[in-house]
Amino acid sequence: MSASISIPGYPDSNRVPGTYFTPLPQGQVGQQNQRALIIAPMLSGGTATAGVPTISAGYSDAQGKYGAASIAAQMVADYLLQDSFGELWVLPIAQPTGSAGTGTLALAGTATASGTLSLYIAGKLVSVAVTAGDAAATVATNVAAAVNALAGFPTTAAVTTSTVTFTAVDKTVAGADIDIRLNYGGTVAGQATPAGITPTITAFSGGVTNPDITAALANLGTKTFDWIISAFNDATSRASILSVLQDQTGRWSWEEQLYGHAFYALRGNLSTLTTFGSTNNDQHQTTMGVYDTPWPMYRVAADYAAASAVSLRSDPAMPLQTLALNMPAPPISSRFTIGEQNSLLYDGISTFVVNDAGQVTIGRLITGYLTNAAGAPDISYLDVETIFTLVYLMRDMRAFLQTIYGRKKLVADGSIIAAGSSAVTSKLILQSAIARYQTYCTNGLAQNYATFASTALAQNAGGGLVKLSLPFNLANQLRILAALALFTKS
Repeated sequence: MSASISIPGYPDSNRVPGTYFTPLPQGQVGQQNQRALIIAPMLSGGTATAGVPTISAGYSDAQGKYGAASIAAQMVADYLLQDSFGELWVLPIAQPTGSAGTGTLALAGTATASGTLSLYIAGKLVSVAVTAGDAAATVATNVAAAVNALAGFPTTAAVTTSTVTFTAVDKTVAGADIDIRLNYGGTVAGQATPAGITPTITAFSGGVTNPDITAALANLGTKTFDWIISAFNDATSRASILSVLQDQTGRWSWEEQLYGHAFYALRGNLSTLTTFGSTNNDQHQTTMGVYDTPWPMYRVAADYAAASAVSLRSDPAMPLQTLALNMPAPPISSRFTIGEQNSLLYDGISTFVVNDAGQVTIGRLITGYLTNAAGAPDISYLDVETIFTLVYLMRDMRAFLQTIYGRKKLVADGSIIAAGSSAVTSKLILQSAIARYQTYCTNGLAQNYATFASTALAQNAGGGLVKLSLPFNLANQLRILAALALFTKS
C-alpha cells in the first residue's frame, strides 16, 4: 500500500509549478501562563469597578484603582515584593455599609525623659518624639497627628483627652485585623517607651461582616488563575471560593479544566487553628496558621502565596520549605514548637519557622485535605507541591495530545496506517502519552517510567472517543533527614 501524505490546505488538483511548504507543529507545547489573583476590598475612591477582575500594573496602579489605603493595594505591594515577574490580577470587592473596626491607645503620666514612642499599627512603624515634661494628652495628640499624616495608612486617628482611637479605613472584618503594639523592635533596635508614660492598648474589634463575593467570582469567566489569594477568610467567603474550585462543576471539573488553588492566612493560637483546620477538609485551599505577628492576615497570605508562586512556576515539584518570607516574626515566646507545628500539619494548617537570623521562612505548605469520601485519613493531596505538579502534568499532556491529535481520523486498533496518513488508533495515542511521560521523568516532575509504560491504558470506546488511563507517579519532595549518630569515646 502506497503512503498517503495529507498536507492540510494543499489541493492535489494544483498544476502550477513550484515548491510549496505548509508548516505543521509536531507537539512542541509552549510555556504555561500561570496567573495569580488577589481577592480583596477596594475603597470608594478607587477608579476600578467593583467585582470586575483587572490586571495589576504595579503598586502605584493599584493605589489608583483600589484606593491608596485599600487592602487590595497593600496586598499587591506585598505580593510584588516576592513575585515581581508573574502576571497578577485583582478582583476588587466593594466596601460594605456599617461601622469600621476600632482600637485604642490610652496614655497616662508625664514623660520624665525624652525619647521616642515606637508604635506599630498593622506592622507599620509610627515613630513619635517625646520630650521630657510632655503630658500624656500631649503625647496622644502627637500620636494622632503622626498617624493622620501618613499617606495610604490603614487607620485614621482621633484623640479624646489622652486616649487615641484608631479607626480602620476598611470596614470589612479583614480591615479590622489590625495589630497595635509598642516597641516591636525591642531593645536591640533601641526601642522603649519613654520613662513616665504608661500605655494601655485595647485591641482592634468590630468591622461589619465581610461582603458576599459570589457574584464577583462569577466574573472570572474562563481565565485561569492558579494562585487565588483571599483577604477574606470567613466561612462564607471560603465556601464561595471552594464552590468555584470544586471537582464536579467548578474549575477542577472535566468541563472547565481551569484549576486553581486558594491561599489564606488565619490568626490564632494552637487550639483555634487546629479546631479550624480539622473542620475544613478540602484539597483546594491552603491556610497558613499564624500567632502574634504584627501583620494583618491578608498581608501574610499575599506574602507566602507569592513566594510559593515563584518557586512553583519554575518547578512545581520543588519543595517550598525554607523559602524566605517578609512577614515579621512573632516574639520567641509566641512561636509554635516543633510538636505544635506537627499537630498543625495533621490538622490541615500550614506552618512557618523562624531561623537564627530572625527571618520567617516557609515550614511546610499543605492543603486542607485530611480525609477521603469514606472518612479515612488520606495523604493523596497533602502537599501543595502535589497539587501544582498534577496541574502542570495534566495541562501539558492535554496540550501535547491536542496539538498532535486535534484533527485526526480514528480507526480501530490493529489497522494498517500508511506513513503520513491523518488516521490514528488509540494505541498510537497511548504511545505518544508514554513518550511524553518519559520527558516528565527526565525533568524530575514524575518517576517510575517503566511502570507507567506498562500500566497505562487506552481504549477506543467508539463514536470517536478514546479513553486513557494514565497512572502518573509524581516526584516526591525531600522533607526530612533522620540520621543515627553513632559514636565512640576512647
